[in-house]
Amino acid sequence: MFDQTQATLRTQGEFALESTISTKDREILRRLASQVAELAARPIEGEKRGLWYRLNALKPTRPLVFCDPENGWNEIITIDQFKCVGEMAQRWEMTLRKEIFWGAEMCDDRVVEPYFIVSHVYEESDWGMHEKKIGGTDGGSYVWESPLQSYADFDKLHYPIITVNHEATDRVIELANDTLGDILTVRLRTAWWWTLGMTWTLVNLRGLQQMMYDMYDHPDELHRLMAFLRDGHLAKLDFLEENNLLSLNNDDTYVGSGGFGWTNELPQTDFDGHVRTCDMWGFTESQETVGVSPEMFAEFIFPYQLPIQERFGLNCYGCCEPLDKRWHIMKEIPNLRRVSVSPWADIGGMAEKLEDQYIFSMKPRPTDLAMTGFDEERIRIELRDAFQKTRDCRVEVIMKDNHTIRNDPRRVVRWVQIAREEAEDL
Repeated sequence: MFDQTQATLRTQGEFALESTISTKDREILRRLASQVAELAARPIEGEKRGLWYRLNALKPTRPLVFCDPENGWNEIITIDQFKCVGEMAQRWEMTLRKEIFWGAEMCDDRVVEPYFIVSHVYEESDWGMHEKKIGGTDGGSYVWESPLQSYADFDKLHYPIITVNHEATDRVIELANDTLGDILTVRLRTAWWWTLGMTWTLVNLRGLQQMMYDMYDHPDELHRLMAFLRDGHLAKLDFLEENNLLSLNNDDTYVGSGGFGWTNELPQTDFDGHVRTCDMWGFTESQETVGVSPEMFAEFIFPYQLPIQERFGLNCYGCCEPLDKRWHIMKEIPNLRRVSVSPWADIGGMAEKLEDQYIFSMKPRPTDLAMTGFDEERIRIELRDAFQKTRDCRVEVIMKDNHTIRNDPRRVVRWVQIAREEAEDL
């Protein structure tokens, strides 16, 4: 199944040279775009937008609810539903059908906007080495052979290089405008990264177990590698900023590992139209170090994340890793606003730590949607308990990380209904 996010990460390079969309595909896309435009024009979209502004400003609101089925989209919008034939048209169809399902069926607090997003056509090199995956077909589990087997090979590493194909990008924009531009406003906005946390890159290069052994056996070499990854990430940010490739994310852009960027605090007051990292939300996490002690994390990971975090006007931190044991470290992040509270964190303890000074980004277990049975009563009881514990916090509840919804699209719809009911009854 086609996924727009993954297409962006693969740079659109293999299909960017499509210069036309067939008449039939065009008619299908325009019909879907018109449905999106109708949904976006509803007054409720403005109401939802206002709630995100309030939440991000740390003002009192009910808990906001967002559900992204992620791989579950392939079980909601199945291959037999597709009408378009062309590859790019199919990818665009997937994007539009997701918008329609979000607005007409899922009915969470995500705002449906009258925009159609396209990305730059670009290629990004690796770090001079690349892991070899073993397994992983059809979204399954995999292991990998890490390429940096010995620190003696350190000098083979180099910073990734981004090469933007501006001509192809312009063609994609022109094609989108020609196809949909009179219905939806076409915007160029590229997700140049999901996380800037670096530890995913680290474990791909060195190996998960080996990374932890290195903290004892090769501490100096690990510090050197983390400094290299830090500088490479900073160089990437410099390149994107200097070449005017960044976009503001103070709007409906998904930021961090959940939630949206609506805020009046960005961009900075001296903003002149050229987007800098200080005008944006930033995001770091370190799920791969969940088995590392807070002391080891504070020595080997956090000091290298900090210079990246200092670049951004507002920051998000965390994803699936529990942060309750690391909060004394995390709270030193400058401009920290959104904090992920994973299913493995102590909700009550995190509520006491975050209070109303940060966004409590609550992540319920995605297994609620993946198990053989769908236990509505247990879901309701657990959400009610969590909302009670966080009643003095600024809360968003984010359902994500779904690998399956058991081929039952009604599960995500019903989960949102239950979460909304409990949030509104608080």
